[in-house]
Amino acid sequence: MQRRLELDAARGLMLVWMTLTHLPTALTPWVNQPFGFFSASDGFIFLSALFTGRIYFRLLDRAGPWAMQRKLTLRTLRLYGYHLLLLLFLFVVAARVAMSGRTPALYNLLHFYFSAGHAHAIVASLLLIYRPPLLDIIPLYVIFLFISPLILLLACKTRISWNYVLGASFALWLAAQFGLRQALYAFIARHFDVRIPLNEMGAFDLWGWQLMWVAGMWCGVRWGRNDLFALRWADRAWKPALAVVVALLSLRYAQMYGLNLGHFYPLVDKWHLGALRLLDFGAVALVLVRFRARIEPLAVRPLVLMGQSSLYVFCTHFVFCFVGLAMIGENSYLTG
Repeated sequence: MQRRLELDAARGLMLVWMTLTHLPTALTPWVNQPFGFFSASDGFIFLSALFTGRIYFRLLDRAGPWAMQRKLTLRTLRLYGYHLLLLLFLFVVAARVAMSGRTPALYNLLHFYFSAGHAHAIVASLLLIYRPPLLDIIPLYVIFLFISPLILLLACKTRISWNYVLGASFALWLAAQFGLRQALYAFIARHFDVRIPLNEMGAFDLWGWQLMWVAGMWCGVRWGRNDLFALRWADRAWKPALAVVVALLSLRYAQMYGLNLGHFYPLVDKWHLGALRLLDFGAVALVLVRFRARIEPLAVRPLVLMGQSSLYVFCTHFVFCFVGLAMIGENSYLTG
């Protein structure tokens, strides 16, 4: 299968961007959504889903469902294993540093671990229920990979088809905008012995973000079938897409300089994947595809290599973030 180096470079760029956002430096406010109402997480999740859909659809088509299921399960277990290693580092090494009292940022990151008891926090984290800040995107990624074989089988090998899968995904996303996550948590907390606050279950709303994953897989499958037609879509729609990009970029900087979006804020909310975020991401994607020839030279080798090893780089960058939080001490960010 021919690799698209510009997409590998895009993944590498997302990882660099994510690292700069997570590291506590003076750059952090400036690299947090500087291009509009979308972040590195949006791009990384979508591109991961795109490659998952393309690669494993072709495997499903060539070798059958069992081969596809086995490969995706192994990839899911590998990512879960990396998550366990990061938790081990966080609970053993970082927690000991946090208990010194000289690193309040690191202590706040582990507040639930210290307050709820080590055993309870460890068990809940192994079950992907307790999701410490920064690491909360990994359980999301693990869950999406875990359900990917089912999505591919339903959409490609049954009468359900992508129309129904995308429709169900959109319905869940829409429900997430109106409080599905909070309602489910309230129901479970009322009928079961749940001793983990909702805010400790990760900032990302699974029910909202699944739409980004499903849409990415759909594009990947169509790419694998050679009927994605992204170039045709971009050639037709790049002008209105560019107008959307400029308008939302202006709104983003107006917000950064004090504009209060008030009741309209849920439309750009990151954690629930608001509607304008989806619109902005799609518009930027169309513009980038339209002008792909001009940005291909930016696919430099370091970014390509990071993109091709994205899983390892993605997990490793968290270690540097923990070290950064330990190094800032009582300051607001790293200096020097």
